[in-house]
Formats: sequence, C-alpha cells, structure tokens
Amino acid sequence: MRARTRLAATLVTGAALLLTACSGGAGTPQTPTKPPAPPAKLTSAIADGSKDITVNTKLTLTASDGKVGEVKLVGKSGTPVEGRPSDDGKTWTSTGRLEFGETYSYEGKALNADGKATELRGSFSTVAPGTLVRGMLNIDDNGTVGIAAPIIIQFAGHVEDRVAAEKALSVKSEPATTGAWGWLPDNDTGSRVHWRPQNYWAPNTKVTVTANLYGVPYGQGRYGKDDVTSTFTIGRSQIVKADVNTHRMTVIRDGAEVASYDASMGSGASQDRVTRSGIHVVTEKWEDKVMSNPPYYTDARERWAVRISNNGEFIHANPNTIGNQGNSNVTHGCINLSTANAQEYFGTAIFGDPVEVTGSSVALSSADGDIYDWALDWGQWQALSALR
Repeated sequence: MRARTRLAATLVTGAALLLTACSGGAGTPQTPTKPPAPPAKLTSAIADGSKDITVNTKLTLTASDGKVGEVKLVGKSGTPVEGRPSDDGKTWTSTGRLEFGETYSYEGKALNADGKATELRGSFSTVAPGTLVRGMLNIDDNGTVGIAAPIIIQFAGHVEDRVAAEKALSVKSEPATTGAWGWLPDNDTGSRVHWRPQNYWAPNTKVTVTANLYGVPYGQGRYGKDDVTSTFTIGRSQIVKADVNTHRMTVIRDGAEVASYDASMGSGASQDRVTRSGIHVVTEKWEDKVMSNPPYYTDARERWAVRISNNGEFIHANPNTIGNQGNSNVTHGCINLSTANAQEYFGTAIFGDPVEVTGSSVALSSADGDIYDWALDWGQWQALSALR
C-alpha cells in the first residue's frame, strides 16, 4: 500500500511540473498605439482681404481631412449672414443676402477625425454700385393670361452685359414648354427682354418665372437691384381670326367657334391705314377710350376698346361704320364692330390672347410697337437671345 501512495504522489508532482511548463509568462499584454489623425484644413473661396466682391457671390468654406464645424459670417453692423453645410459636411456655403458696399468677416472651424479643430479667419468687402437698375415683370403672381402671352422683363435702365442678365433668368412650366428669351431694342425706359414659347402655350399651363437679378453686373457700373418672380396660369385658348378680305372677325375658344362678327378694317388708302397682317397680342382694354390719330382725327371717344398693338390698332365699337361692317374696309387700321358685338367680345378678352389678322398688304413687324414677338419665326426669335 505504501508503494502505491508514493507512485501517486510522484504522478501528481509530474503533472504540476508539466502545467507549469505550459503556462504563459508574467506581465500585461500591450495594445498597438493609434497614430493621431492628420489635422483638418479649411480654405475659403474668397481670399482674405478681397475687395469689390459682387453681392451675388457665395462664400464657400471647404474642409480637407475633416469636416466643417461652426462658421460665422457677419457684416460690420454685426448682422449674421445665413449659410448651410453640404450633406457630406465637407463645405459650408452662405445662403443669405450680401449688401452693397459692406465689409464682412468670417471665421470657421474644420474638425479632423479626432475632433481637433483648425480655425480660419478672414474678411472681404463688396462692391459699391454706381447705379442700381430695377427689373419689372409684366405678369403678376396668380394672374391668368392668354395663350400668346409673352413674359416681359422691363429694365429701368440700359443693360450692357445681356449675357450676365439672361443667365439669371429661368422659366419653368407644367407641362414643360419650349421657348426662348429674346432681347428687343431698348425703349424709353431701358432694356427689355421677352420670353416667348415656340408655339402658343397649352391652356391651363402653370408657369413660374424667376429672375435672380440682385447684384448681377450689367456693365457700366450698373447692377441688378432686386430679384423678381411670378407664378401664373395660362387660361383657356381664345384665338381671334380677322380676315381683311371677308370683313369678318371670328372668335375661336378651345377649338370651337363661339362668335363671328361683321367687321370693317383698315382701308389701305395709305400705309398708315392698313390693319397689319400677322399675330397681334391683346395687351389692354378700356370701356371708354379717347383716341387721336392726327391728321385724321383727334379726341375721338370710342367704346369697348381692346388694344392689339402699340401702333394704334384696336378692336372697338364704331357706330359710324355700321354700314361698312361686313362689306368694306374704311377704318384707319382698327377693327370696327357694332356696339353690341364689341361689348360682347370685350368681356371675353384677356392679356395675351392672339389676334390673327390675314389678307392685308402690310405685315406686322418690329415697327409696330412693343410686342411683335409673333411676327418673327422661331429661328429669328432664337437669334435674339444673348446666349444663342
């Protein structure tokens, strides 16, 4: 029995030695050290100390090896200019309006992967304009206009740099409509640009025109004064067809003839007594209108007058030509109707309705007032764009 006990003790001692030989060494395991992230860098699209920056310029700060943190942009008055970061956090861009002749200071931070900040500070000043030029849209918000209506921006001064101005303009519609801007010669007010669809607007089209003109340099020390926008609707389709030879004026609404009137038009006795052939556009209307056309007449009171051209052409009532209406042309260029027929038509006319005159010896042209857009074919119209 004692011999077995000693043998067991020997086996246990051997096992203990074996376990000791297989165990690890003494001490705490070491984790590899992570290197620091590279410092972020922040740069400005407008260099520190820049002068004569146009007010429609956006300040953009860009971060490399990190993301943009807090940014402040303020004028000397202390008023902050709003801005926002990009979705990926790499840039910050101002969205607020800069003022003319102002000094702005900016400060921003870029954070690297470790959250350590790199700061950037700077300042710049904006241009002081010689003249601010307002642009005015002809169609008001929520208006309804006819299918030939042009969009008109009338400037209160000359625009030398038409490329810069036209780049700031856009027209969006539902449904989409093909069209183009065209610059017409300056009038007494200043420069003017029209947008005309290639073909008549589709009825019920929703249109938004945006003119981001604030701060746009027009040349010669002139800058855009304000942005202007308008959202409006194209109404029903109403087309007037006036045939000089048949002495009839027909109204077609949404593809169906709704009225046909006896009419008398320009006699053609001289060039200034011809109702021009071509597509006219309804622009204004008056229940009573005093008209003068020296040397033929002055201060004649006419009823239910609808202007179709700025050259003096109207559709209006004239009881003095009732005997000629439907059989001969005796007017000085206007389209004469009976009082009842003129009043009936007057109630249906809106700005932008086309009036298509056919059969006369003189075509509507650029010599015939403010809106001769449809007297040009599509290729001629496109050639009037500064961006052609």
